[in-house]
Amino acid sequence: MTVNDLKHKKLVAWIEEIKALCEPDDVVVADGSKEQYDALINECVDSGLAIRLNQEKKPGCVLFHSDPSDVARVEKRTFIASEKEEDAGPTNNWIDPVELKSTLKGLYKGCMHGRTMYVIPFSMGPLGSPISKIGVEITDSAYVVCNMMIMTRVGVKVLDLLGEDGYYVPCLHSVGKPLENGETDGGKWPCAPMEHKYISQFPETREIWSYGSGYGGNALLGKKCMALRIASVLARDEGWLAEHMLILKITNPEGKSKYVTGAFPSACGKTNLAMLIPTIPGWKVETIGDDIAWMKPGKDGRLYAINPEAGFFGVAPGTSKSSNYNALAAASKNTIFTNVALTEDKDVWWEGIGYDAPGKLIDWNGNEWIQDKNNKEQKPAAHPNSRFTAPANQCPCIAPEWEDPQGVPISAILFGGRRPSTIPLVHMARNWNHGVFLGSIVGSEVTAATLDVKAGTIRRDPFAMLPFCGYNMGDYFQHWIDMGKDDQEQKNLPKIFYVNWFRKKDGKFVWPGYGDNSRVLKWIFECCDGVAKTVDTPIGIMPTIDAIDRPEGVTEEDMKELLTVDKAGWLKEVEDIRTNHYPKFGKHLPKELAAMLDTLEEALRK
Repeated sequence: MTVNDLKHKKLVAWIEEIKALCEPDDVVVADGSKEQYDALINECVDSGLAIRLNQEKKPGCVLFHSDPSDVARVEKRTFIASEKEEDAGPTNNWIDPVELKSTLKGLYKGCMHGRTMYVIPFSMGPLGSPISKIGVEITDSAYVVCNMMIMTRVGVKVLDLLGEDGYYVPCLHSVGKPLENGETDGGKWPCAPMEHKYISQFPETREIWSYGSGYGGNALLGKKCMALRIASVLARDEGWLAEHMLILKITNPEGKSKYVTGAFPSACGKTNLAMLIPTIPGWKVETIGDDIAWMKPGKDGRLYAINPEAGFFGVAPGTSKSSNYNALAAASKNTIFTNVALTEDKDVWWEGIGYDAPGKLIDWNGNEWIQDKNNKEQKPAAHPNSRFTAPANQCPCIAPEWEDPQGVPISAILFGGRRPSTIPLVHMARNWNHGVFLGSIVGSEVTAATLDVKAGTIRRDPFAMLPFCGYNMGDYFQHWIDMGKDDQEQKNLPKIFYVNWFRKKDGKFVWPGYGDNSRVLKWIFECCDGVAKTVDTPIGIMPTIDAIDRPEGVTEEDMKELLTVDKAGWLKEVEDIRTNHYPKFGKHLPKELAAMLDTLEEALRK
């Protein structure tokens, strides 16, 4: 397919503008076909950029190794270029949009020399859904095209939906490494130096401009850039929610189902929860989405959610048959692996896969690597942020309605973080605004090894949206409050919960987590039906000691530990929020949340 086949005049004009700026050797439109995908993968393999894996063990799978400088999201190089700095807020990096576009146009000039410019029409969400949005990404990376073909709906059907004048979000990307005449990448991952990496969002014009990185959310612009940063702005203006949330379906033994979303900071078991295998007999959990939820009010006043993605961009290390059987199964074929290790028989391996390294490996840096368990200084074979890009429809627990264009009705919203103390196993908000308060104070305790901070410090990550909110986060809190204003009686709004699987006692986890988290989901399910055993506490509504089915090895004493309100700990929490967290938002902090903090403190001091 060529640009001449396109009927959307504005889109054609934009493509021609970028072609003149970036000066590629050729322009190709992604049609979404398997033939085009296979041809691009073959090009990457032939050029040495990708390794075809053992087709008996991993049919349809390939492995890429990135440049060591290009392995993750780069928060310090990610910008919200709103017209006013105040509109970006205190949690985003801001640059004046005129200044930033001037800088980027200088970098984009001639940046696609020696490369093909690909045009990727893509839909975030099921084709034709009233909740979905269309984007068009221009890129000079075949790796990006192939990943986008897995992660989104790409091709001719999207162009048909766009028609001659439909709305789309323009997304411009370049790896930032032009090639001279006859030059090739030589099998090495192309990218620009760190100081030239820019992941830029322009909220007013709904544009995304990314330069210099070929990795993950920096380059797959449908993911965090569009589905969260730009979509959060669209959601604010159009009256819906674009959230960093999993969506799961839970069904009880009687066959009754409910849909739950959940927001968790990184390293809090989000994907594991989305693909959980329950340990309670007769209960079933299925996956709608593992990372992003778009929620829109339906005609009945309930929130309906879609997963805007079509694939999983999962973290490989720690993924095993025991931790997440379903994710491993989803990535067993037709998957792109990035920065994991390669075995001698051309299979993949990573730390936490569930078995020792099988002999000599090639690590993610391309070096020979032999596992030495006695060497605690040994660098990992797979990068800690190594990934698999797998089609969602390959997941064994994918729900039948995961692509329902109307979305699924949400009964409960979960927030959570990694907190060894203070926060109980689960508690429920008294009402919508109280739930917004709980979302606004989400945080995880970190170790000195994780961040250059004092061990035990709480890193606040409100709604798990800290790096992904496309505007002032104080205004984002207000938008959540506004979403509940038309349902003061809470008849249709989801109930909101705060969970914590990570309580510790004497250095050990009190709750086993993983599949046993289904026991907490069961109580949440019962709360939504109004039949749960509950008790009112200063922090919200909690289970009685006998309300949650205990897993093997968890004693009544353990349950008391997990479900006790630590008043002293919570008062410290209040002080931290009052001193270090809420003041950041200044006049943009909703008065309802400030009042909620006062109410919590009063209740704790009684």
